[in-house]
Amino acid sequence: MEFIEHNFILQGGVVMYPLLIVSIIGFVIFIERTLFLHKGQIGTEDFLGGIKNLVRKKRLVEALALCEDTPGPLARIVKSALLHYGESKDAIRSAIQGAGIVEIPVLERRIGTLATLARVAPLLGFLGTLISALQALYYLEAANADSGEFSRLLAEALITSASGLAIGVMAVLAHHFLIGRVRALVHDFEWVGHEIFEFLTTDRELLAKAGAEESTKES
Repeated sequence: MEFIEHNFILQGGVVMYPLLIVSIIGFVIFIERTLFLHKGQIGTEDFLGGIKNLVRKKRLVEALALCEDTPGPLARIVKSALLHYGESKDAIRSAIQGAGIVEIPVLERRIGTLATLARVAPLLGFLGTLISALQALYYLEAANADSGEFSRLLAEALITSASGLAIGVMAVLAHHFLIGRVRALVHDFEWVGHEIFEFLTTDRELLAKAGAEESTKES
């Protein structure tokens, strides 16, 4: 199997080596981003329910510690809101929006590179095809042209085109898959941000306890 793969690369000519590099880079990016985005997914409702219970019990420090111990951007967004607990609605809203602005580029990092590779790979394959076609034409013009050599050059041209297209297709699929994961996480951002904002600013039980504390201090 290894011999066949190695022979296939050799038959494709020198352009196969840049294509091989492009495919390796794309594969590494896809695996790294997939693992990173997977770590960012948590049991959102359970996590948020635990945070609400701790805040209602006035255990804000434990709620912040839970955010610290929970991996992923959603926990950091909730933490940013908790750090402004007791402040105005605008302050809490700004904190949540600011955290989202910071986290989204982190999710999208290097995904754009896959889109670039998806465009570059077919172009490299086409370049390899042109090079092999030109070599074949020059060879036909030479004296004592060998049909076997012409067939080899023709195969080289087809292999580079096919390889470039195959790598490009895989890169496009990987890019769309990762973009879908990012959009799902951004949707979770919006939901979590809305839920924690509404909880900290409109929850009756929470506001009643805060009002009772203020009355106690005044008396």
